[in-house]
Amino acid sequence: MLYGAIEAGGTKFVCAVGNENLEIIERVSFPTETPEKTMRSVIDFFKKFETLSTIGVGSFGPIDVKRESETYGYITSTPKLAWKNFDFVGYLKDQLANISVAWTTDVNAACYGEYVAGCGKGLSSVVYYTIGTGVGGGALVDGQFVEGFSHPEMGHVMVRRHPDDTFIGSCPYHKDCLEGLAAGSAIEKRTGTKGQDLPPEDASWDIEAYYIAQCAYNTTLLFSPQIIIFGGGVMKQGQLRKKVQEQFAKLINDYVKYPDLSTYIVTPQLGDNAGVIGCLALAKDLHLQA
Repeated sequence: MLYGAIEAGGTKFVCAVGNENLEIIERVSFPTETPEKTMRSVIDFFKKFETLSTIGVGSFGPIDVKRESETYGYITSTPKLAWKNFDFVGYLKDQLANISVAWTTDVNAACYGEYVAGCGKGLSSVVYYTIGTGVGGGALVDGQFVEGFSHPEMGHVMVRRHPDDTFIGSCPYHKDCLEGLAAGSAIEKRTGTKGQDLPPEDASWDIEAYYIAQCAYNTTLLFSPQIIIFGGGVMKQGQLRKKVQEQFAKLINDYVKYPDLSTYIVTPQLGDNAGVIGCLALAKDLHLQA
């Protein structure tokens, strides 16, 4: 049995096909352009696999995840204007005969990947954040995504400004929310240099760690999860995880007991495959429920 995966990011789409063991058989990526261009490449890829019946999609958002909604399966109020109000699930079902679609956010998919096959395996409560071009988060409790009237937008929570940070913030909606101060785009605008080109000893990493540590602090007090996973390109800076752990410990100030930091605030075991494997797992789950 083959399953499909679409990790729809703001910069690129990653499409893959995997087996029932969640092993990736083939994987491709396309730039995120207009729906007409990008989705045509997506459809052409999946049409090669005649036995494919289920695809898991983790999409950038905001998206509509409420099944009873008239716009379920749509990308909604995204700043990527070409994709605003795009019927993602409807398009897939129209272009691929007899396909079923599991639909969630890109960060939920990555969270699920780590939950079923990564460092969240065997745990009941997992929270995942991606710190990349933007910031987003997803949470799982007993295998179910934490959702209400919509999916959470954890990347836009408000944080306390670092005393040495004069950067106004890069979020077009809130300026100095978590995403506006800690995303990769914020690092570049604050420093004039891309994060991957900043030396590890640069003082801006302490500012960055302060904001991510506040994210972990808020998450701890809101959810008391068993693990908090920080993925995304920014977290590939080797020195950052330890800085976040140290600043988190200062912020929490022994108010609550939490798991050992070495296993509590971590980076993804699955690396860049977390989202794709999560999508494959969601597709498999949907198929088994049918």
